[in-house]
Amino acid sequence: MAVAAGLAAGAAALSGVALGMSCNVQAKRSPTRISKQENDMNESASRARGSKQRAADEAEPPVGWQGFSMEEARMHTDEKQSMVMKKTPGEVLAEIQRGNARFWTNSASRPEKSAFERRGLISKQFPSVAVLGCSDSRVPTEIVFDQGLGDLFVIRVAGNALDTATLASLQYAIHHLMVKVVMVLGHEACGAVKAAQLPTDKLEQEPSELEQALKGIKAGLDSNNLQHIQDSRAHDREAVTTNVKRQVERLTRDKGIMGKVRQQELMVVGAFYEISSGIVDFFHEVSGPAPSPTGEASAARKKDNSSGRSFNRMPSHGVKSRFEPEEAK
Repeated sequence: MAVAAGLAAGAAALSGVALGMSCNVQAKRSPTRISKQENDMNESASRARGSKQRAADEAEPPVGWQGFSMEEARMHTDEKQSMVMKKTPGEVLAEIQRGNARFWTNSASRPEKSAFERRGLISKQFPSVAVLGCSDSRVPTEIVFDQGLGDLFVIRVAGNALDTATLASLQYAIHHLMVKVVMVLGHEACGAVKAAQLPTDKLEQEPSELEQALKGIKAGLDSNNLQHIQDSRAHDREAVTTNVKRQVERLTRDKGIMGKVRQQELMVVGAFYEISSGIVDFFHEVSGPAPSPTGEASAARKKDNSSGRSFNRMPSHGVKSRFEPEEAK
């Protein structure tokens, strides 16, 4: 019995030793296998990174094409300017409309200039559109129209209203930068237009400069018409678009601007940006030579209900209405 017990104990001990050895071997082997797997994974990741880098290198143009000298940058900029200057106002407007469509459909290209192109812009600028917009932080003009550096000449002021400085800025863009389109851009929920509808005694409580600015906007609003609009969003839109139309009409009193319009070198247009959708609507277009009062053109005239004036041409594609200034008749 004692011998048998001893043999059994010895067998159990041997079994324990064997198990321990097996575990030790297993423990010694596991790190080796893990290390091998890690190496394989690292090699695969390295190969993948190498493939991506090669693809990126192949996609990028050669360094020589980009250019580095200021002379090359100027030549590249001159070529782009020449292309821009050949476009008609209608073509420029269509590009702006497509840019806004990319924005509100979430397919914006977000054009950014390379370092080489930015160097070219040091020597000159040649925007094709001048925009009189609002200072509101929710209306970043270049983003709304999916434009890049140097594409737009933007003047931003509360209520997108004309005064000496804003008009002078537009005159500079028209006569010196040769822009093809001037846009007055209003927007949904404009605080300046809303404030301008307050009673005069309320406006007089504001600082003098702000008071004058708001009174200037107020003077152009049709209060009799607005008081009959009950829906708040419709009221807001009507007030903002009315303000935009007044600014467009003020621009048509400038003989230099209208001279460019009549020579078909410039188009003036109003626009309304709807913050909630991202869509910009265009209206109150002023473009082309003065309409003929007689003949077939006279028979073809239509009537713009928003202004009460007649005209003999349809607005550009994507523009809701035209405006024909009195001086052109």
